[in-house]
Amino acid sequence: MQTILGSSGAIGTSLAKSLTAYTKEIRLVSRNPKKVNATDDLLSADLTNREQVFFAVRGSEVVYLTVGLPYRAEAWERLWPALMQNVIDACIEHRTRLVFFDNTYAIGENHVRHITEDSPLSPTSRKGQARAQVDRMLIEKIEKGRLLAVIARSPDFFGPIKVNSALMAMVYDNLAKGQKAMWLCNARVPHSVGYTPELAMATAKLGNTSSAFNQIWNLPTAPPLTGEEWVRLFAAELNAKPRVQVLPGWGIKLLGLFVPILREMDEMKYQYDRPCFFDSAKYEQTFKYAPVSSGQAVRETVEALKQAQP
Repeated sequence: MQTILGSSGAIGTSLAKSLTAYTKEIRLVSRNPKKVNATDDLLSADLTNREQVFFAVRGSEVVYLTVGLPYRAEAWERLWPALMQNVIDACIEHRTRLVFFDNTYAIGENHVRHITEDSPLSPTSRKGQARAQVDRMLIEKIEKGRLLAVIARSPDFFGPIKVNSALMAMVYDNLAKGQKAMWLCNARVPHSVGYTPELAMATAKLGNTSSAFNQIWNLPTAPPLTGEEWVRLFAAELNAKPRVQVLPGWGIKLLGLFVPILREMDEMKYQYDRPCFFDSAKYEQTFKYAPVSSGQAVRETVEALKQAQP
């Protein structure tokens, strides 16, 4: 049995599809889980509840932690440490391997100019501090030999499931409405964005490769593009004009007084006001894999969304 904790989001759903290459015994766990594959086992659980986490992990060979908590610093500070502790304890008790689908928030300021597996945990935001805390908790158990685990790190992402994708919200949604795309701070510096189906495929691969455990892996991601280049790719597929409005750093803070999501984005400006390059060479070289090009990923995403329209 392989179990996904937090199975209802963009990553969890895509991961459920990818895991069928390795097993037919897949357990999907969330508050309101829905089948992705015909043979999926569904378990409704509150993953902030310790007993329910232990019950969800029981009988699992591998557990994938892909939970997406509300995008608020307060929620991350309050919920992530306890959630990670419960998952770690449950995996240790049930002798279950753990794959943590992580982001880059624990890596701050100029370290984002070139993010590798060796980049230091250097958080410069509240949400980054919360993620660094849970990363350290996991690394400590790995180093003490208590747990077999993988940190599968991802940059921002996009794909046919638009949930929690800044790129889709700022670029695709606006262009599809005939409006200007939006970008933050500087649309002329490169910014890495991963492709959801590919990130999920690689996460499943790591979870089913024994030699991958007790390591950090940057998931495969195509070379970064500037905000303007991302807009042009989506505009071409949508037959739209590649117009973009750049919201300056001070504007994020100002509009954040009225728009909650922008209020939370203010502390993350450092990912957009300078180059943000996510380097996945380790995965690519180890598994002899070339990431899907951004152009192909955008084409597949737009085509899937067109087909999904009633």
